[in-house]
Amino acid sequence: MINGKKVVVVLPAYNAEKTLEVTWREIPPEVDDIVLVDDCSRDKTAELAQALGITTVVHQTNTGYGGNQKTCYRVALSLGADIVVMVHPDYQYTPRLVTAMAAMIAYGEFDAVLASRILGTGALKGGMPVYKYLANRFLTMVENVLLGQKLSEYHTGYRAFSRELLEKLPLEANSDDFVFDNQMIAQIAWFGFRIGELSCPTKYFAEASSINFRRSVIYGLGVLATALQFRLNKWGVAVSPIFRRKP
Repeated sequence: MINGKKVVVVLPAYNAEKTLEVTWREIPPEVDDIVLVDDCSRDKTAELAQALGITTVVHQTNTGYGGNQKTCYRVALSLGADIVVMVHPDYQYTPRLVTAMAAMIAYGEFDAVLASRILGTGALKGGMPVYKYLANRFLTMVENVLLGQKLSEYHTGYRAFSRELLEKLPLEANSDDFVFDNQMIAQIAWFGFRIGELSCPTKYFAEASSINFRRSVIYGLGVLATALQFRLNKWGVAVSPIFRRKP
């Protein structure tokens, strides 16, 4: 626990057998529970997670990255989590920052914390492809304008959330694909939650999951569409399900 708050780490996993254990070993002792949701992997991710003593949920069909996260958050909340930190089990981000991220929420400073690859100089040094870096900077600029924020990036997969935030966001209205991440940040901004950031090193290597160029283009178009939806809803021109309060 941190400041009396229960911390749960969630691991949305797909074919993460090769990197799961090294990720698990770096999760700090302040974490109370670890949940892995296996999205119908073709390897032995689920078996390894169970052997490591991780609470493991296995999808019988592949639901997509967003669908995996929806399960992650439902399970974490059912375990009584006050703070939920999402860590990718592909070891692209070090879990050693979990304590710092959770503390920023546990002490009431923020409702959500994003570990940014862009703050500092870690992204390109860590091996981020140049085209992804440039796309990241362009999309972030557009999103900051349309969402009225000043974030360094919107595309990190390393995030921490308060229980209150997760209970109030209409996450089930979001996509089951990769754009779920971006829709979630737009929702956080829409409902007025406080977003903090900290600098995070990143590593790109063969076993680290990464979407290909075609999927990256689809994701980028989805990001622009989400930002535009946000602005149109602010102007009262549209009413999108992802920005409606849960009943």
